[in-house]
Amino acid sequence: MVNESISMEYTSAGIPVITDSVPGCRSSGYMVAVNTGSRDEHPEIFGLSHLLEHVVFRATKTRTSFQMSKEMEGAGGEMNAFTAKEMTAFYGVTIDSTANVAKDLVADIVSNPLIAKDDTELEKKIVLQEISMCENDPESYIHDLFDEVIWDGHELSQGEAGTRDVVNSLTNVDLREYYDERYRVPNLTVFACGSVDKDDVLRWAEENFDPMSGGRPNPRKAPVLTGSAYRHYKRKEDHCYVGMGFRAFDANDDDLPALTLLNAVLGSGSSSRLFQNVREEKALVYSIYNYVDQYTDAGSMGTYMSATEENVLDAIETTARTYRELKDGGLTDGELQRVKNLVKGALIRGMESTSRRLYTLAKGTMLVGKPRSLEERLSRLDAVTEEDVMRVAEKVIRPEGLNVVMYSDDVASMKDFKPTQLDF
Repeated sequence: MVNESISMEYTSAGIPVITDSVPGCRSSGYMVAVNTGSRDEHPEIFGLSHLLEHVVFRATKTRTSFQMSKEMEGAGGEMNAFTAKEMTAFYGVTIDSTANVAKDLVADIVSNPLIAKDDTELEKKIVLQEISMCENDPESYIHDLFDEVIWDGHELSQGEAGTRDVVNSLTNVDLREYYDERYRVPNLTVFACGSVDKDDVLRWAEENFDPMSGGRPNPRKAPVLTGSAYRHYKRKEDHCYVGMGFRAFDANDDDLPALTLLNAVLGSGSSSRLFQNVREEKALVYSIYNYVDQYTDAGSMGTYMSATEENVLDAIETTARTYRELKDGGLTDGELQRVKNLVKGALIRGMESTSRRLYTLAKGTMLVGKPRSLEERLSRLDAVTEEDVMRVAEKVIRPEGLNVVMYSDDVASMKDFKPTQLDF
């Protein structure tokens, strides 16, 4: 499934239609992405994008949620959606012989949702439970807290789920107004991958989504660079969850492939420097890894870990020393090629799943405005040199730009902690 033929065309109304036809594939996936997410909300509607994503599955003007589930599962497929900071997307994947079911259902929930009062009130209860569940999953919640710190005061700091009070106050009227304003051309992009035909997908998009005109693009402003910060969020448990990291590059930056490989050197997999230095050699943490986030106008690179109270400061300091050792000593023999293979392997394996391929295609296109083939992405990684990685390390890993967040009970060793005390 790694051979690909990606096309990008436009409907009569100007909707981009991106088709990734995979020879020999026996499944078909269809997605509609809406260029709106949590960063496009104001304080009175925090969480509305996510709630709306849920509610459209409750009923359309022609189907109940149970009817949709029966049709999709009876076609051997699945239908789902997700809300991110810059997009909301709805998709269906089936076997190729029942592809019309996926197309019909995705079109129905996107263009024909009922958004009824009773459905909204029911779904609010589910979303409130989801918020509670997330807050009680510290390994996931630490990412939301880190975003609050590193994007302090900017719309990117807003979590996708919203807050309990705001979600509880939202009504179906709020959702319908938001839908009528945002779920419209020019905010729609259509994707299809697997066993799909580009002319068929274009016709499907024109018939179902071209009539959805009259929307407005979301006005967005890039975050302003800030300095270093530390914030402690109280949690009545003795285990500590830490996020520490830096502002980095947006999704269009030419240095993003080098940043991706730098990130892998530091904290991707059990052979990474942080896993070896912090966990294997000193046993200071159970888990530690690195992660890169990209947006259309911003980005970050972070390290996440969990540790006991007695180990947490040592784990943070060892992480900082690992940053310094990389900057001072450079890469070891063969290290760059090893992480290139690691990252490329993850990319290639991910493209063997139609659902994952569809998600990757949509996310990449929405961020940079055009699809990038697997071959192009692999080529960009291959072109990165050791000098590129080290140049990016000097640019990103700066003491004055370090942000640290901890989610834990009070820890004596962290009482007067400041990121500037770390030596790297």
